[in-house]
Amino acid sequence: MRNLNLRQKIGQLIIVRTTGYIFDHQIRYPAWEATQSQLKKWLEELNLGGIILLGGSCAEIAYRTQQLQSWAKTPLFIAADIEEGVGQRFTGASWFPPPMAFSKIAENNPLLATKYAQKMGNITAKEALAIGINWILAPITDVNNNPDNPVINVRAFGDNPQVVGDLAEAFIDGCQSYPILTTAKHFPGHGDTSTDSHLDLPKITHNLQRLQEVELLPFQQAINKGVDSVMTAHLLVETLDANNPATLSYGILTELLRSKMGFEGLIVTDALIMGGIAKYSCGEEIAVKAIQAGADILLMPENPEIAVNSIEKAIHDGILSEARIDESLTRIKKAKAKLFNHNRETLSMDVICTPKDISIVNEILVQSLSKGGNLPLKATNQGINLVVVHDLLNCDFLDRQTPAVAIPETYGYQTQLFDHRNLHLAPYQHQPILLQAFIRGNPFLGNGGLTESTKIFYQKLLESDSLKGIIIYGSPYILQWFLPRLKPETPWIFNYGQMSAAQKLSCQDLFNLSTNYDIQKGDFL
Repeated sequence: MRNLNLRQKIGQLIIVRTTGYIFDHQIRYPAWEATQSQLKKWLEELNLGGIILLGGSCAEIAYRTQQLQSWAKTPLFIAADIEEGVGQRFTGASWFPPPMAFSKIAENNPLLATKYAQKMGNITAKEALAIGINWILAPITDVNNNPDNPVINVRAFGDNPQVVGDLAEAFIDGCQSYPILTTAKHFPGHGDTSTDSHLDLPKITHNLQRLQEVELLPFQQAINKGVDSVMTAHLLVETLDANNPATLSYGILTELLRSKMGFEGLIVTDALIMGGIAKYSCGEEIAVKAIQAGADILLMPENPEIAVNSIEKAIHDGILSEARIDESLTRIKKAKAKLFNHNRETLSMDVICTPKDISIVNEILVQSLSKGGNLPLKATNQGINLVVVHDLLNCDFLDRQTPAVAIPETYGYQTQLFDHRNLHLAPYQHQPILLQAFIRGNPFLGNGGLTESTKIFYQKLLESDSLKGIIIYGSPYILQWFLPRLKPETPWIFNYGQMSAAQKLSCQDLFNLSTNYDIQKGDFL
């Protein structure tokens, strides 16, 4: 990174998003994901610091990351939101249940939960590096103590600050076996909000003592453990700064995080195209104010050229200094030196989703599962397997051969798939029904999973004689709503995970199947 001009220096402070798929026609989010020609232009002219990827298989990502690095003048950060393992975003790799599953295990066995969190970090780092990802945007270090939180929810390690800190620390420890970057997010704590910062700016009104005892404690543990980066939250934390979102607050990023908490690594903003910050000001001002506040990396500005131009102009106008850019560049150089050491081991695709890794995922699923009622569910004639998801167009964990579909069908429950927005159209009067609800808080939904209209439907179903069994995949807060309304004899299963492994385990427990059940053949081995 020697002899960079000012614009090239500024470019190193910016990460843009693109698709993990190979071709432009596969782009799923055109407003967010750069095309091939855009990327080449930006890498050539702006010397961008990195890329964040979403979508594709492990094989595609392995090719894609090599392609992107070959286009870059300066070695790239290649990041991904892989909070639940590489398989959460890129098919073929290990996919863990959401972090809140680990706090369930910690209730009875804290040491076992810590061991599993460490294993998850280790496996995630190993698999990420094998496909060319060098920056893990995890662990979530928020304390989710608000059941109505629409955006953090099960992504957090729980509602106990010490447990969250211990599990986040264990995840970081597991990653540290490999030359890869980790991220504690979202500073100074996004767990106690009922607003999704993807849509609007949440406000936190707690006093300083409360923030120190709850929100900040896990971040301090992560810093002490040597986390490489901290991601900002698009929040207005009134006690710390009544005027600026945390992402744009000098008092929060520099005075608190850097000076008081002693963090020396990279400060990266959350995505700058999110509504919580984009509604606050224009892109030009946001880019400049984030750097003034103390951010080193601007993640996903709406237009990187505008961001570079605005920062360059601010330097010429005396609002920012080139020395301030050099401070961040020094931290970036240090981080990249860790990643691109020529003596580091190259990992092959053979390390992805090994039998040992699969076993670890299954153990975590088993240890965190809950169940009750009169199990098992009996076979029936002409039953309905009512499967409810949030968004049929963006449901990547179901197909005709997944266990949630295949296993119930062998017991007489034929699948009917519904988007939660059209749930009022689903039948429930006459035929025996198995309800499988995939419900968890997700970004952009604006709620924690249940809407008033879906509650009405579920209440009627729960009061009917048609409901014979229920499986809930995702949020324990949803389970807490269902249980008081569920007839005591109705068999139920709760699983934090939504992926195929979680479905298989849940259906096996519901129907009392042998673990040797062959889904493809629809019979026991």
